[in-house]
Amino acid sequence: MMKRKRQKSQPTAIIGWKEWIALPELGIPAIKAKIDTGARTSALHISSLEEFQTDGQRMVRFGIHPLQRRKDIEYVCEAPVLEQRRVKDSGGHFEKRYVIQTTAKLGAMSWSIDITLTNRDPMLFRMLLGRKAVENRFLINPGWPYLTGRKLAKSYRTEMIKRP
Repeated sequence: MMKRKRQKSQPTAIIGWKEWIALPELGIPAIKAKIDTGARTSALHISSLEEFQTDGQRMVRFGIHPLQRRKDIEYVCEAPVLEQRRVKDSGGHFEKRYVIQTTAKLGAMSWSIDITLTNRDPMLFRMLLGRKAVENRFLINPGWPYLTGRKLAKSYRTEMIKRP
């Protein structure tokens, strides 16, 4: 006898295999993300990391260069620690990573996602958008990039700032 799968909400938009997304709570206007259904949780490249406490709340402060090969644009972000998790990377190695929760904005949609923080310097993308972040929201067309547009990428043409 076949088991029936539980019905879930239907995805509402089609996205490409890579997209420009914003992380507004972190102050990041745009970052190129690879849509990776092989990764459970999303991952964000960080260049530095510091744990601290505020009013008994465990926090992290981290630096990010959102554009590959552009060290002149840097953001320093702070977020509460959701948890620390042991994650297996694409090379099969385990790493203990901080997990934060923040809002992602892609096209007209905004929603909350969990993100692990790690050094992705050798990788081509500063961010992976994992399957938990896209499930029940999007269908992915692996043949096309940027189906939601490249408008966010233009934010760096006029914004050449360094934030404290």
